[in-house]
Amino acid sequence: MDTTFTALGLGDRIAYAVQQKGYENPTPIQAQAIPVVLAGKDVIGSAQTGTGKTAAFSLPILQRLGAHGPIRCLVLEPTRELALQVEESFKEYSKYTDLRTTVIYGGVGYGKQRDDLARGMDILVATPGRLLDFMEQGEIRLDHIETLVLDEVDRMLDMGFLPDVKRIVAKVPKTRQTLFFTATLPPEIEQLAAWALRDPFKISVSRERSTAETITHAFYPVVQAQKFDLLAHLLEQTQYHSVIIFSRTKSGADYVASRLKQAGHTCAVMHSDRSQQERVDALKGFKSGKHEVLVATDIAARGLDIADVSHVINFDVPENPEDYVHRIGRTGRAQKTGDAFTLVTEETWRDARSIERFIGMSIEWKKVEGFNYTYSGIFDGGGMPQVAPEKPKSRLMRGGRR
Repeated sequence: MDTTFTALGLGDRIAYAVQQKGYENPTPIQAQAIPVVLAGKDVIGSAQTGTGKTAAFSLPILQRLGAHGPIRCLVLEPTRELALQVEESFKEYSKYTDLRTTVIYGGVGYGKQRDDLARGMDILVATPGRLLDFMEQGEIRLDHIETLVLDEVDRMLDMGFLPDVKRIVAKVPKTRQTLFFTATLPPEIEQLAAWALRDPFKISVSRERSTAETITHAFYPVVQAQKFDLLAHLLEQTQYHSVIIFSRTKSGADYVASRLKQAGHTCAVMHSDRSQQERVDALKGFKSGKHEVLVATDIAARGLDIADVSHVINFDVPENPEDYVHRIGRTGRAQKTGDAFTLVTEETWRDARSIERFIGMSIEWKKVEGFNYTYSGIFDGGGMPQVAPEKPKSRLMRGGRR
């Protein structure tokens, strides 16, 4: 098969898995990194989450590994969530090969992870602390590592992991290939890069900060206890075609979806605790119109390419402002108009302000007429934004679609 990904040097099996995920063209960092990684060179990439970075290193690593053998690739991630996300990507891209990926992270028991390790793997995705635990117990050796990936290194610095990272790197063969990704390069990280890499190829890709001009934004302040009631009210009075609702957590997504179903909405859920088949069915049902609402977390939603989404609603303000750009990019596509609503509480209004600074524009804060608000300081004074009332929009017929 001939695709833009095979043109970069990837084989048919991996390129087909990429195609099945709906990716037609490589992102800038993928176009730059894949040929370099395939050539076996070290890379230092200045790139943030959301630029396609994971595929930029996972695809050529899978191509270089070829067939199943001993553990030959180690990927270090700062958090459990990122480790799980990267593990999932490796598994999806390698599904037409016999390569195996395992993930280990702290905060949970050792039993299942120990069983996974015993079955053998080609790629190990790990957080530093848990990896050191297994190494000290003699259950993991890094003698055969050919490719080492240090991902989100600036976050590892912020979390105090750099000493652990150095201990791990010292146990990996010096003849390895090292791929190093960070959004920023403070002096401590520059020193680590100079020690860990050999004549690296440098790539710098910035995250898109702008949003489509066809998207209308609005912040809706509300007390935490009334968030779902306000969400239901907005859905009831808004003329929409299809809606994606974002939650910060998997439990939050399940809660919102359950309450929406009770209210009579057809609803699907996507997050990392759902099986692959459940996520495929959810996405297929949403695209076909069987479900009018899709509730998702950021991890499950990355890479979604869905046409004709009229509204994105952030049930939770994203923790990172760049995630706001990623979320609302699901609407207003191909020059079509779209709306982005965000529910803001006293606990998250500073995160909302960070979004305004990040995208370089002011977003209107609105109150919905006809909703029985519980009073909160978020509505006036105290340095918080002044909120304009919003006139109710025409209601829809039952079913919520045009």
